[in-house]
Amino acid sequence: MNSLTTQEKTGHLYPVLFILILTSILLMTSSPHQARADDEVNRIEIHTFESMTLTDQQFLQGIKSGPKVTLAGELRFPRTKMKRYPVVVLVHGSGGVSGYVDDWAKELNKMGTAVFILDSFTGRGLYKVNNDQSQLGRLAQIIDVYRALDVLAQHKHIDKERIALMGFSRGGQVTLYSSLKRFQKLHGSNSSNEFSAYLAFYPACGTRYKHDDDVTDNPIHIFHGSADNYNPIAPCRQYVKRLQKHNKDIELHEFAGAHHVFDYKKIRKPFVMKKAQTTRNCVLTETTNGKIVNAVTGKRFSYSDPCVEHGPTLAFNQAAYSKTKEELNTFMLFHFELNQ
Repeated sequence: MNSLTTQEKTGHLYPVLFILILTSILLMTSSPHQARADDEVNRIEIHTFESMTLTDQQFLQGIKSGPKVTLAGELRFPRTKMKRYPVVVLVHGSGGVSGYVDDWAKELNKMGTAVFILDSFTGRGLYKVNNDQSQLGRLAQIIDVYRALDVLAQHKHIDKERIALMGFSRGGQVTLYSSLKRFQKLHGSNSSNEFSAYLAFYPACGTRYKHDDDVTDNPIHIFHGSADNYNPIAPCRQYVKRLQKHNKDIELHEFAGAHHVFDYKKIRKPFVMKKAQTTRNCVLTETTNGKIVNAVTGKRFSYSDPCVEHGPTLAFNQAAYSKTKEELNTFMLFHFELNQ
């Protein structure tokens, strides 16, 4: 049985279970006896929406229909009182919605912006894909973030002109390439809205897509560590320089000595994910008919290619984290015009 058939059969069951479990957790944690003194959340809402699961080639071909999937996200409003709130959509990486995603949600709430934590895995029956990235195409989550934008743009308490996208690792790659005008035309928001900013944390930049230098005019920021051996920074440097030559509003925030997920405070010592796949030594290119090929061999790319390796390192970096938080806070205050 192929994976798409399995996803079709489980696509409706997993979101229901997810919502029931998450709602129970929220009810338990909302008790006034358990509330924390530093809790910055005023209200939490669970929103479901329909997306679809395409392969990367189908995505690049502009296929408009595919296996349907119901996804969910958690919308957290800050205690700051506003008529309409700015919101940051958080896009998780290969490990699913992890602790550092929740940490950033709390930090953003403190800054005075709402957050929408998108879960692209549970509705598809996935837990994590670190060890087998072939379980879900790299571009499938771009459709998810566009559909999440549709939902948020219609919310009566959300300012549809102030919806930013922020993603981590695989989610950082999703964030970065969601800015491509070509992808927006193929699969973009039904509301004709666009994300007001794209904040990509340690994304993979090693794939050359057609027309990938034609990106949004809205700001794009990449936060990356020079010691990252999961998604190396070098291809991102090259991509940023290429976009800057086209006068695009893009900036690379580079942190010396920082590894992958330098913002995950719980990983105090370097940790090697021995089985995790990395394309750090792969150079990939889109060719005809939406096909992704290994630029060295000229053959269609797969995760069995010799360039795919294992064992990337994860490690928290206090200096990189502190600087990122500082720069992000400054950006949010200016970009969202928050009065603090």
